[in-house]
Amino acid sequence: MEKRILFNRYLAFTLSLLLSITGVFAQTTDNNYTPQVAQEGKDVVWVPTPQVLVDTMLAMANVTSADYVMDLGSGDGRLVITAAKRGATALGIEYNPDMVELARRNAKEEGVSAKATFKQADIFETDFSKATVITLFLLSELNLRLRPVILEMKPGTRIVSNTFGMSDWEPDQTTNLDEPVSWSTAHLWIVPAKVDGNWKLEGGQINFSQKFQFVTGTLTMGDKVMELSGKLNGDKISFNAGGTEYTGTVSGNSISGSSGGGTWKATR
Repeated sequence: MEKRILFNRYLAFTLSLLLSITGVFAQTTDNNYTPQVAQEGKDVVWVPTPQVLVDTMLAMANVTSADYVMDLGSGDGRLVITAAKRGATALGIEYNPDMVELARRNAKEEGVSAKATFKQADIFETDFSKATVITLFLLSELNLRLRPVILEMKPGTRIVSNTFGMSDWEPDQTTNLDEPVSWSTAHLWIVPAKVDGNWKLEGGQINFSQKFQFVTGTLTMGDKVMELSGKLNGDKISFNAGGTEYTGTVSGNSISGSSGGGTWKATR
């Protein structure tokens, strides 16, 4: 009986020691993880964005310390880390747990762990509604899957993509780098306010027909009907009707602004 107890204690000690050694080995292996360009991922293969394009994307979005940046498919974390260096709070969403740990180590080495964090998750099951800037390096069809959710975000939210577009939602800005790098194009979209439909104003009405950031329609004052066309920049709207330029700010179901030296207000 005593021999059995001693044997069990020896077996438990041996197993404990083996588990400890295995844990150390696993930790060492994780710390040495090196991703390979074009390695398979859940939705796309991993290809790093050149640092010069990372800098360009964040500059296009005018990222500052007031921003909350989310990078969907954050890879080795370089975009999140660079955003943090600009003072922003930044979160990377990445499906590959090894990449998440790599990104965390990179952020620690760069001294920005407090600002640059990473989460292992599926981008299509992630709530990114609180972000002020979204960054992407996904295929166009994946951008298109995300587009309905993006368009419901707060007007003025900036979306920046490496290379790939959003189908018929035209970018507000496109930058092509002169430098000889493998990926050299960035697109910027600004989520527009929703103005489609009829609006009442003193002495008349406006009918907007909206396609993303572009608006057309009519402005009716009394018996005079004027064609209009213009554009939204987040919650800012500008359009021309009858040779007069109208500018305003959209706030839910009201728009207020100025035109021809006066002011105007519309509601719905």
